[in-house]
Order: sequence, then structure tokens, then C-alpha cells
Amino acid sequence: MKQLLRLFYNNQSNLYKGLLFAFSTLFIVYLIPVKNQFAYDFARGDSWQYETLYAPFDFAIIKSEAEIEGEKIKFREEAIVYFDAEKQVKENVIAAYSLNFKNYFPFREGSSRYQRYYDYGLGLIEVIYDKGVLPINYNPTGELTAAIINGQVEIDLPYSALVNLNELTSYLNLTLEEGYKRYEKAFYQLFFTILEPNLTYNQSFSQQSLLEVYAKISRTRDLVRKGEKIILNNEIIDGNKWDKLRSLKQQYSAENLSGANAVGVVIGYSVIVMILLLILLLFINQYRTNIFEDNTAVTFIFFNLLFMVGLSISVVNFNAAYLYALPICIFPLITKAFFDPRLGLFVHVLTVLLIGFIAPNSFEYVVLQILAGMVTILSASELYKRANLFISVSQIILVYMLSYFSFYLIRSGNLSDIDYSLFGLFFINGLLILFVQPLIYFYEKVFKLVSDVSLLELSDTNSVVFKELSNKAPGTFHHSLQVANLAEAAASAIDANVLLTRVGALYHDIGKVNKPTFFYENQRGSVSPHDDLSPKESARIIIDHVIDGIELAKRYNLPDRVIDFIRTHHGTSKVYYFYKKEQELNEKVNEKDFSYKGPRPFSKETAIVMMADGVEAASKSLKEPTYETLAAFVTKIIDQQMEDKQFINANITLAEIETVKKVLLNKLVNIYHLRIEYPE
Repeated sequence: MKQLLRLFYNNQSNLYKGLLFAFSTLFIVYLIPVKNQFAYDFARGDSWQYETLYAPFDFAIIKSEAEIEGEKIKFREEAIVYFDAEKQVKENVIAAYSLNFKNYFPFREGSSRYQRYYDYGLGLIEVIYDKGVLPINYNPTGELTAAIINGQVEIDLPYSALVNLNELTSYLNLTLEEGYKRYEKAFYQLFFTILEPNLTYNQSFSQQSLLEVYAKISRTRDLVRKGEKIILNNEIIDGNKWDKLRSLKQQYSAENLSGANAVGVVIGYSVIVMILLLILLLFINQYRTNIFEDNTAVTFIFFNLLFMVGLSISVVNFNAAYLYALPICIFPLITKAFFDPRLGLFVHVLTVLLIGFIAPNSFEYVVLQILAGMVTILSASELYKRANLFISVSQIILVYMLSYFSFYLIRSGNLSDIDYSLFGLFFINGLLILFVQPLIYFYEKVFKLVSDVSLLELSDTNSVVFKELSNKAPGTFHHSLQVANLAEAAASAIDANVLLTRVGALYHDIGKVNKPTFFYENQRGSVSPHDDLSPKESARIIIDHVIDGIELAKRYNLPDRVIDFIRTHHGTSKVYYFYKKEQELNEKVNEKDFSYKGPRPFSKETAIVMMADGVEAASKSLKEPTYETLAAFVTKIIDQQMEDKQFINANITLAEIETVKKVLLNKLVNIYHLRIEYPE
């Protein structure tokens, strides 16, 4: 049982990754819609690159949206438009007619002509309101039949019979009898003044009538029989061939799978997803060992991958067209901000391949997103500079647009029917990528990671930590600045993380703030507090500055990647001066009492800071440095660190160490203002 527990304890990191791998596979396969997959990729205007295709079953050709819209316009004329009639309007109009008639006609009130014209006009009003007066500014849509609802009674009549006040002149011209046309203008002026609409559009009934008409429209046309030839090899995909292929693909994908087939599809998806996720784990293990050993970092990568795939599947299920508005390129940006560009691009490609299973026009989608991801990695540098982010987003949008233009030209040969709405989606995509900064901050807090933005903030020497260090330990503060300058130059020379190296160097010695006078650079005069202590006690105080620095760093909530520099900048080396003094006093010396607890540096950046720290601190002991003595001195310090195997865990090569030596030597020469003595 103990062996089993020990085995579990020793392999818990790998077990966690195995569980993460299994969960990710199940999660993705569960979300991917299980349906038939059409075996061919095609586009209108292309030639058919496969063998001659025959119909695998009977299917109907699905009408295009343009065809259906055309039929809707035609069928709309059959729909009945409903209006509600108000009786009170007619009564009000007749009352107004009685009051105003004498003002528009030059007849003596009470005369036979007056009465005749009065009765004729009243009859017109009766006829008008028996049919109905349309609402002002009502725009007809080609309806042929109207239904007037008057209480419980419904009267159907031609729509053209209804009176439109906007066309009152035409109506009177057609309606007035020959004997009354002499006073057409008077009738028009009077009716224009008193007539009011008595019909109100009944939206509920009219909409229901329209839906009933639309329900009669068939979504399909022309049956294609099983075994019927659809398209020959190398034939151009256009016209009816395009309609048949599009219909076959839709109906093939829509067919329900049988139980056995469904299981087969799930197994197929599972194998592909497992292969892609396994490739990701193998890549991280092979080329990013430090990330693979960090379960938090691996979880962060898988979380982003699952989130992007899950979000993409949700968008496709809602509306596949919106998939291009999804900011897929925000993922490689975030990965690059926390790790490195190559890992960001690799994970982006795998994510896009997974999404390609459910994306419409999968080949086009995958190519567009991979191109955009490459541009993202190449263009987005120093994200803490706001201008760089805007420039990168502009380039990403431009690549999307140019790539889409190119694909459309390949498919159609011209841009006459291009869908410009996609450009709006590309623009939305770019705007959403701008939210990468708050996302980076969110991930820093959740996953305890550190980005260049945070490193830039931490490099501010006006912060509380550095103010305290400069006040209490000014020599250490100056030493840290010098080490930071040396390490930064060395990191730049071997393509290490320059900003991380500089920040780590700035904070590596903050533990000395607790007992500043016990360190040489802060001492004034010839008196040292070590004079009253044994070598063992002095060594313990010196060694404790690492532990004190870690505690202080945690108090100030410094990220672990920065604390690593405090832990490792002395590795497992000895406090050599006091170790030698103890040897002078005692024959037997316990080396552990004079050795730092480690760990050794485990990255290029921490190794560089160890070298820069050792060289800068020891160079202060040189009284009259020359170029030759400095060169020998730098080589001696770093070679001693290599003999002590301090860099055995760091991913730094011998060639890179030699480069660091040269950079540190050149920087020290500049600091001491030395010139190389050339032979005469």
C-alpha cells in the first residue's frame, strides 16, 4: 500500500495531465454535433475534382433564399389584409359635411341645386365609408384582397376598392358623374377637409394571414432519383449542378444516424481529437519542458483551447455566419504574452483544426484563421505598448479581408456577388481582439501567471519595494541596478526574455533590506558587524537573505516567475569567504552550513542573473582593473559556477554561456571606462 501511495505521489503531476487530457477529449467530443459528414469539399465556379458523383438516395433540390423570397413576393398577393372599421368616424364626417357644404358651393341655401348637390355629395360619403378609408401614409405591399372587420361582421372586398386619401383627386375624377364634374374642385376641397380614415390596420390578423400563405411555399423543387448522375469529373460546378450538390450536402448532413453509425462517428471524432491533444502535450513536453512541468501552465493552455472550441461550436449552432466575428486570434496573443510566440502559434493551429470539424467551408475557414494567427504572432510585439496592439489588430483585419477576397475570386472569378457583410464581421473580430489586455489581467489573477505588461509595471524603481531598498540598503539597490543592466544585455544577446530577466535581476537581492549592514556593499568604513560573529553565524545571515527575500516578495504579491530569481540567484553555491575562514579555525567543516539551499537556476533567464550577479559583485574587489584582468575574472567566475553544476537544470547551451561571457565583459569594460591596449 505504501509503495502504491509513493508511486501515486511521485506521478501525481502526470496523472493530473492524463485526467486533463481525458476530460478535454470528452468535452470536445460531447459538444461536436454527431451527424453525417459530406465527404466532398466544393465551391461554386470550381471544377469537380472527384470521381463522377451519383445520387446515393432520392432527394429534392432545396430552393435558394432568392427563389424563396421571389415566391414570397408572389404569394403575398394572395394574403388578406385586415382592417378594423370605426362607425363613429362616418357620423363625424357627415356632421362636418353638413356644416361646411355651404362654404364650398356657390348655391343659395335651400335651393333645388343646393339640395341636389348636397344629396349627391352625401351619397358619395355613404359610398366611400361603405367601403372604407385607408389610414394616412399606409403603404400597400401588393395585396389584392382586403377584409373589413366591423364589430362581429367581416366584409371581404378588393383592396383597390378602398379609398386612399393620398389619391383623392384620382378617386373623384373617376367617381364623379359627368353632370357634377364642373364642381370637382369644390368636392375635392370639401372632402379633403372633412374626410378621415375609418380603417385601422389589424396587424395580428394580417400577419396570421401572411404566415398561412407563406406556409404554402415549398422549400424544395425537382426530385433527384437514386442513382441519377449529378456531376462528372472536372465539370464546372454552377447552375443546377451547384443546386444539386448543395441540396445533397444539406440533406446528407441532416439525415439521422442509426445507432451503430452514430457510435462509429463518435469513435472517429474521439480518435482525431485525442491525436491533436496528444500532439499538443508531446510538443510541450519535448520543446517546453518547464511549461510541461507546471500544471498551472498546462491547465491554462487547455482551458483556453476548450473555451475557444466550445464557444465556436455554440456560435455555429446559433448562426454559423457569426463564426468569423469570433476573435480566435486573441488566444495566440494571450499565449504569446505569457509564454512564447512558437507555442502560441502551435496551439492556435491545433485549435483551428478542431474548430474546422464543425465550421462551414472548413478548408476556407482553417486557411483564413491560420493566416490570421501567423500575422498575429509576427506583428504583435510588446503588447504593453498600446499602439502596437492597434497596429496588430489592423493587420489582422486586413489579412482576413484580403484572404476572403482571394477565396471569392478563386471560386467565382469576379466580385459581382461578394457578401460584404463578412467585412463587418471581420471588423467586429478585430474590435473584440482589443479586449486582450483585460483578459491578460484576468488570467494573471486566476492562474497566477505574469505577462510583459505586469513585468513592465514591476520594473518601476519608484515602487514601494525599491524605495525601501534604496533607503535602507543603497549599496544593494545600486548593485541590483547594475546586475539588471548586465543581465538585460546578456538576455538580449541569446534571445531570452529580456524584460523578465531585467525584473528578476532588480528583485533578486531584496532580502538584504532586513539586515543591510551585514552585506559589503552597504557597509561604511572598515568596521563590519561580522567581526563580532563566528564564520558559521555570518554565513547563516548571508544565506538567510534568500529566504527573507522570498518572504518579502510574497508580502508584496510578486509573481512566482519573479520569486524564482530570488530563490535561484545563488543556486547551491557556498558562501566562500566564510567557508574558508571556518576551515582556518576547524579541520572538519559541514559544507551544508555554508551552502545556499537552492534550487539551481532552471531557465536561461535565472542562469543569466546568477552569472551577472556573481560577476558584478566580485568585480568590486578589483582595485585596478584592466581589460585582460576583467576578461580572466569573468571567465573564472562563470567557469567556477559551471564546475559547481549550477546550470545543469537550465536550458542554456555552452555556446550561449560563451556569448553571455562576452556581453558581461563588454559591459564591465564600459562601466570601468577601460580601453584595450593594442600592441605597438
